[in-house]
Amino acid sequence: MKKNYLLAKWLNNELSAQELAEFEASPDFEKYQKIKKYSEHLEVGALDEDTMLATILQHKKETPKVISISKKWILRIAAIFILGIGLTFAMQNFIPQSQVANYAQKTSFYLPDDSQVVLNSGSKIEFKKWKWKSHRKLELDGEAYFKVAKGRRFEVITNLGKVTVLGTQFDVKARKNKFDVTCYEGRVKVNYKNSQIILTHGQSVTFENNKQINTTTTSLKPEWIDGIIAFKNENIQNILDELQRQYDITIQLKSNTSNSLFTGKLPSNNLEVATRIISTTYNLKARKINSTTIIFEEK
Repeated sequence: MKKNYLLAKWLNNELSAQELAEFEASPDFEKYQKIKKYSEHLEVGALDEDTMLATILQHKKETPKVISISKKWILRIAAIFILGIGLTFAMQNFIPQSQVANYAQKTSFYLPDDSQVVLNSGSKIEFKKWKWKSHRKLELDGEAYFKVAKGRRFEVITNLGKVTVLGTQFDVKARKNKFDVTCYEGRVKVNYKNSQIILTHGQSVTFENNKQINTTTTSLKPEWIDGIIAFKNENIQNILDELQRQYDITIQLKSNTSNSLFTGKLPSNNLEVATRIISTTYNLKARKINSTTIIFEEK
C-alpha cells in the first residue's frame, strides 16, 4: 500500500527529499523509471465520441446473448432438480417399500397412517405409500404384530391367506404351510383358501394341512414381543426352525425322536435355557459345535 502511495507521488513529482531517497533505493525504482520514460513519448488520440457511443450501444445489443446463455443453464439446472424430485417422489410412493427383521432381530416401524407394525425375526413386509390411506394393503412374509389406526379397510396378504380389518390389534404368522392369526382387539376377517372366519378379541385360528383349529388367548399382545416364544401343539422341527430365526444359528436334529407335540414357552434371549428345555422335553443331548451351530442328538 505504501509503495503504491509513493509511486503516485513520484509520478506527480510530489515526493519530499526523504521520500524520494527512500523510493530511489527501492529494488523496483529502475523499472518504474523506464516505464515513466517511455510513457512520456506516448500520444493519446482525440476522443471520438461517436465511436465510443456506437461501441457502448453494440455492447448493449450483445448483452441479451449472455442472458440467454444463463437462462439455458438455469433451465437445465431446474430440469435436473425437478427430475430429481420426481424420481425421489416416485421411489418413495410408487416403488414398494420394504421393512425387514433379520434373524435374531425384531423391527418396529410405523406405516403412513400411523399404524404400528412389529416384525418378528426372519420376517419381511412390503407396501406402497401411494394413496395409502385409501388402499391400505401390504404383503407379509413371516410374522408381524399390527396396531392398526382407524380408517379404511386394512389388508395383510401372505402366501397362505389374507387378513382384513378396519382398526384393531392382531398378529399374523405365515410359516411354511402353517397360517396363524390372533385378534387382540376389535375384529378381523381371515381368508384361507375357500374358508373365511371372523375373529374377535381373544380369538385365534390356525390353518395347517387344510385343517382349522380355533383357540382363545387371554394375552394382550403376542408373547414374542417380550422375548417369549409360545408354542401350542407344535412339532420339534418347527420349534427348532423358530429357534434358528430367533438366535440366528444353525440347529441340526440327529434323532428319530417321537412325533409328540410340544406346548409351552421358550425364551428368545437365553439360548442355554431354551436348549435345556428342548433336551429335557425330548430326551436329547445338545452338542455345541461352535458359536453358531448346535446339534441335538439322542443320549
